[in-house]
Amino acid sequence: MSLFGTDGMRAVFGTPPLDRATVQAVGYWFARLSRPADPPAGSRPLLILGGDTRDSREEISGWLAAAVRAAGADVRSAGIVPTPAVAFLVGELAAVGGIVVSASHNPYTDNGLKLIGADGFKVDPALEREIEGRIAAAEGTDGAPDRAGGSAALREEPRLAGRYLDRLRASLPGGRPLEGLRLAIDAANGAAAPHAERLFGALGADCHVTGDSPDGRNINRECGSTCTDRIVALTLETGSDLGASFDGDADRAILCDHLGRVCDGDALLYVWASCLAERDELPGRRIVATTMSNMGLERALERRGIQVLRCGVGDREVAEAMRREGVRLGGEQSGHLLDLNLATTGDGLLTAASVAAIVASSGRPLADLAAGFQRFPQVLRNVTVREKLPLTNVPGLSGAVASVERDLGASGRVLLRYSGTEPLARVMIEGPDQERIEGLCDRIARVLEAELG
Repeated sequence: MSLFGTDGMRAVFGTPPLDRATVQAVGYWFARLSRPADPPAGSRPLLILGGDTRDSREEISGWLAAAVRAAGADVRSAGIVPTPAVAFLVGELAAVGGIVVSASHNPYTDNGLKLIGADGFKVDPALEREIEGRIAAAEGTDGAPDRAGGSAALREEPRLAGRYLDRLRASLPGGRPLEGLRLAIDAANGAAAPHAERLFGALGADCHVTGDSPDGRNINRECGSTCTDRIVALTLETGSDLGASFDGDADRAILCDHLGRVCDGDALLYVWASCLAERDELPGRRIVATTMSNMGLERALERRGIQVLRCGVGDREVAEAMRREGVRLGGEQSGHLLDLNLATTGDGLLTAASVAAIVASSGRPLADLAAGFQRFPQVLRNVTVREKLPLTNVPGLSGAVASVERDLGASGRVLLRYSGTEPLARVMIEGPDQERIEGLCDRIARVLEAELG
């Protein structure tokens, strides 16, 4: 039984594994397995909850509260907060872990769970597998969540979000480093909605905000980091210096410059890494990016004497590679960026604030700062699949890929993978000519559609 993908557990609310029984089993075993080996006498471990604005969050949180308490732990809820806020509060409150109730950029009908360890990082896949094993074996019936009732009352503590925002402000130099900057913000009607204007206003920015009226069902709807038309329009309409667009749980950000040109995670990594290197604050002059990052990022940073280390997809993979290699900065094209000097997870608010501070301190527009990054033509196809066979076992696929790679030679690359959260196979090709690589991508996609679609 596999419950977890590349970024936690995710499904349509009310359907397995987002049904009450499975959610409570996950919460129960996470609390049990996170307890210290030798706790002080009379003490109870603490778990932190938080989540985004979906109308299912409160019910799921109540299920989790009952399960965590049945496991012998206490629980505190920060309410509507970004994923990185829960990660921060785990350390701030000496908790044994945290659970984020969110489905990130998915529509409101979905929800999910992200598990945070005592160190503030996403939990190791080995712990997820152990939780899956315990649930499958139906162990621990004595004191199991069902005996605690279906749900539990849970008082939310909005002031906990204030502690997270204070930490973000303290991470940037000076009292008001964005003074004089005009900033457009799209909060995606998600976890950033109650906090973005408060944060950026306190940092000195003149803010123009959209996507800040969540109703439980409009999260990510025609807004946010996966729908950049809105932030581009707002940036141009307000004459802002730059725009920032977040996803549902605000752990990633996509920016645009004053001309309305979108800057994804690759462009932001280029700007941020270049700035740190100029300040001699980039250890080893290396960063981490995933296999999905554009080849143009490697070429651009290579000219600045900065090496790009590649890792698998997902901000957990990025964080693990960074910790293993002693790298400060890393991230994904999707806008998950991580500075290990400042945070333990991708943080969209921190990313936007840090890049805005670079713009303000340099006196140069984002368009100029990002000009050295020239993107290689890239095409990405998502093919809906009925099952996820090992890609090496898909008839005709290896031959199609080999044929495309021969056509590209050393001037491009091919990447195939399954989505960790959706029934999709992703085909990505980079090369010297857009029309040509689109045709090559179609060649591979047709095989996937014929065999798995």
